[in-house]
Amino acid sequence: MQYGICHLSIIPVRSTPDEVSEMFTQLLFGEHYKVLESRKNWSKIKTIYDKCEGWIMNNQLTFISEDEFNTIQAVEEYHYVAELISFVEDSNNILTPILIGSSIPDTPSLSINFGGAVLCSVQPKEKMIKTALLYLNSPELKGGKSPFGIDSAGFVQMVYKINGYHLLRTAESQSTEGTALSFVEESEAGDLAFFDNANGSIDHVGIIMDNNYVIHVNGKVRIDRLDHTGIFNNDLRTYTHQLRVIKKIV
Repeated sequence: MQYGICHLSIIPVRSTPDEVSEMFTQLLFGEHYKVLESRKNWSKIKTIYDKCEGWIMNNQLTFISEDEFNTIQAVEEYHYVAELISFVEDSNNILTPILIGSSIPDTPSLSINFGGAVLCSVQPKEKMIKTALLYLNSPELKGGKSPFGIDSAGFVQMVYKINGYHLLRTAESQSTEGTALSFVEESEAGDLAFFDNANGSIDHVGIIMDNNYVIHVNGKVRIDRLDHTGIFNNDLRTYTHQLRVIKKIV
């Protein structure tokens, strides 16, 4: 078994070994993974954080030893970047921009200096919304996990991750976690609202705010009204998403 770590700001993870195939998630700086299969130009990986499997280009792959991998795995508290954009400096004094939610692992394969703000412990639930608002107006991008492009499940996962809580990668898988609530009125800021499509499949998620608002991704990260029917878009004067279930995760 081989192991790797993300040494770039962002690395796309694709569904097949083809640069025009679907990007269904991303690696952010400092994320580590297992290498499941290697080909001439591509490698199939499995992310450690959320168990996603997909393909990355070999020229974006950085190997680490099994010992380094196990050392990262043994860390009880990961350090996550808390600012929208920061920089790391390598041994040659070259700067690499890194984004909110990136990891700062202590490993010799990434010999870096970092002086920015990090979070390394579970934060109070009320801080969820403060983190979520940092992404406001970030453009929608399927498979994205950064303020320069993000999808609904990636947005929710990153907000929870930065605050010390673990979630899976897709809205459908996230909906299997936590405890269901019967009414919107029972929810509190930081709970999750899940929405389904015409086929009854859960394909969208947002973070509930106070006073019957929800912050979610629809074209961009935005704030809309939430009620027992779903999300009401004030700009369009119509409902855009049908509510399926509300979950209390923490």
